[in-house]
Amino acid sequence: MSAPDFSLSGKRALVTGAGRGIGRAIAEAYAAAGAEVTLCARTGAEVEAVAKALTDQGFKADAMVADVTDIAGFAALIAQRPAFDVFVNNAGTNRPKPLSDVSEDDYDAVIDLNVKAAIFAAQAVSAKMVENGTKGSIINMSSQMGHVGAANRTLYCASKWAIEGFTKALAVELGPKGIRVNTICPTFIETPMTKPFFEDPAFLDSVLAKIKLGRIGQVGDITGAAVFLASDASGLMTGSAMMLDGGWTAD
Repeated sequence: MSAPDFSLSGKRALVTGAGRGIGRAIAEAYAAAGAEVTLCARTGAEVEAVAKALTDQGFKADAMVADVTDIAGFAALIAQRPAFDVFVNNAGTNRPKPLSDVSEDDYDAVIDLNVKAAIFAAQAVSAKMVENGTKGSIINMSSQMGHVGAANRTLYCASKWAIEGFTKALAVELGPKGIRVNTICPTFIETPMTKPFFEDPAFLDSVLAKIKLGRIGQVGDITGAAVFLASDASGLMTGSAMMLDGGWTAD
């Protein structure tokens, strides 16, 4: 038997929300695995700096400055580029608060980015894959909160449960084209955005009580799964969710 092929050599990968946190870590891992990586975010300075750091190390990377909530603008940029082999649909946000405090602005911010923009970004990228005959991999960034519920996260849970359903339906639709669609479902990961939350001892204790492995996740805990799903090693996997939750959803 041959060893599984985790190499991304020769593959073109697009990662949204790639300027920091999980998106940046995945983009860096893809570059190290041999992919030509396009880092996308609305903050040009961030993705341009990361792309330059990667190319300075001899990797293949470039920046694409775009706001995925600009549906037409993002689609136009994708139409101008060759088809990608891998798409990590990672851009997202959260506004944790009780439902009684949720405003229409909160709803629009979370649902427009986490659901609407994610769906239409996948539409644009997958259409190019189909047009080119690319047998690619789409990875939608979900969450353990797409499988359970939690107080103060009604909007976020709603958005991630929606992404789980969307992923399964799209996997059915694109399977005959040889395009795989899966989700990654992390627990709480320490990033620049989430780190301030963990400074609250009560919140930290409540999180650690649910994570069976007893620690907050790090961005490096996500990259192995991202490389696996992008590579030929996961060639028979579609419509599935990879739980990287430290055992949160085990009970």
